[in-house]
Amino acid sequence: MRIVLNHMAPADLGRTVLRAALFAGCIALAACAEQKKPNADAATLAAASYRHDGPAALTLITVINNRSGQGGHTALMINASERIIFDPAGSFYADVVPEKDDVLYGVYPAVERAYHSAHARSTHHVMTQRLEVTSEQAQIAYQLAVTNGRVAGAYCARSTVAILKQIPGFEDLNETFYPVKLADQFAKFPGVVTKRYYEDDSEDLQEGLAKGNDALNG
Repeated sequence: MRIVLNHMAPADLGRTVLRAALFAGCIALAACAEQKKPNADAATLAAASYRHDGPAALTLITVINNRSGQGGHTALMINASERIIFDPAGSFYADVVPEKDDVLYGVYPAVERAYHSAHARSTHHVMTQRLEVTSEQAQIAYQLAVTNGRVAGAYCARSTVAILKQIPGFEDLNETFYPVKLADQFAKFPGVVTKRYYEDDSEDLQEGLAKGNDALNG
């Protein structure tokens, strides 16, 4: 990331350096990474497909640092013709969960629990914001997610809001790189149900991911 500092007043320079440091910190601390598994083929995705029997819904998932209150990651669970998690630049993996272009398939209840558990640890908790939508809105979100392609690191919130803004009724969301700022906007929609999930285990994300994978394999 290149920052041009020439011809800036001292106050502007200080603000620019601070923003750069904060953004770099988000990149360093976020639960964002390159996709760990190769893209699954069509047959594998079809075999894993899971349709939750609840109403069409969008669930914004935000991983939040317990000390600073800053967001570490954004993802979006979509219950449409099947239930998926758009996990842009996400770290989550499991042997039984196929992935293609930052989308997790076969998100049955145990996978949803494993996703939350892997990210919740002594240093972070998981906030979910579930909003029931029309079947048409959910299917638009689904199509946008599965055709979006892989996302670069630290673009999790930015790519998620870009998808949401293309759904009728969500056009007024403001673009942002910051997960908590996106969550604050999403909370304003009528009918949002917010839950927070905590665990007090190791702060090591990789350890949590491995434990989740073992649980799903068991």
